[in-house]
Amino acid sequence: MSRLIIFAPSGVELRSAALKLARQRLTAMGFEVTLDPSVRARQQRFAGSDEQRLEALYRVADAAPDVALACRGGYGLTRLLDRVDWPRLARSVEAGTRWVGYSDLTALQLGLLAHTGATSWHGPMACDDFGRPDDAGGIDEVTRDCFAEAMSGELEAVGFRTEAGFDGLEASGRLWGGNLTLVQSLLGTPHWPRIRGGILFLEDVSEHPYRVERMLLQLHQAGVLARQKAVLLGAFSDWRASPMDRGYTLKSAIAHLRSVCATPILSGLPFGHVPTKVMLPVGVRVQLVVQGRDVLLGW
Repeated sequence: MSRLIIFAPSGVELRSAALKLARQRLTAMGFEVTLDPSVRARQQRFAGSDEQRLEALYRVADAAPDVALACRGGYGLTRLLDRVDWPRLARSVEAGTRWVGYSDLTALQLGLLAHTGATSWHGPMACDDFGRPDDAGGIDEVTRDCFAEAMSGELEAVGFRTEAGFDGLEASGRLWGGNLTLVQSLLGTPHWPRIRGGILFLEDVSEHPYRVERMLLQLHQAGVLARQKAVLLGAFSDWRASPMDRGYTLKSAIAHLRSVCATPILSGLPFGHVPTKVMLPVGVRVQLVVQGRDVLLGW
């Protein structure tokens, strides 16, 4: 039975019912589930003080479970980056721990990659996904099954549909990325992975398309996108249209980016702040193949 620890490295977790449901569902999937004390810690909007959350990271790393699953994101890991003992976390990866999460976890995963080269998994979180009540849709079957396969070591590829125009594209490189806001925030810091010839994936939530465009343009103008083999765009969800848009949409933003950036930019990756999300191995070398509109990402 795989050992799984649910921990809170960022925002405070107030959903006790969701936490209980997540534990039940993960246990039913065959995991031996432990709740780290951080899931009940509270200070302002955070799951405990900075020191407490740093201690939680080390507690999980030292325990070296098979899976270290964040209960939620929010905000908080950026405050810890300059203090993290990265080799200590990397040793848990060497011992077999798979660190899993998305959103604010991007900061931790990319910091780990930048400082040590250690890999992690962009994937679901305990309360946000496994703790979603049935009347709100429950746990998405694709998300659940993909997570189970990845954590057992069986998952070797994910596929999705993109728009026309990329048939025959083939590329290989290190997979990296995550939440666009967090990726952008690391640019120019010591925690930025210097990936050349990689495949960059991005998603975000509650960001209007013009803000998404601005962040993508910063990555373009900084030379980041030009150094990649391909860019994969996931979901950009829960934003509110403005009367000022006058036909401007996310498609408009992506079209403009493609007009100034030569790197292939594919949309449709099933990932983000949405119920259905695949597992993505951060820091692992992958192969990207497009046939027609079908995309296969394998490792």
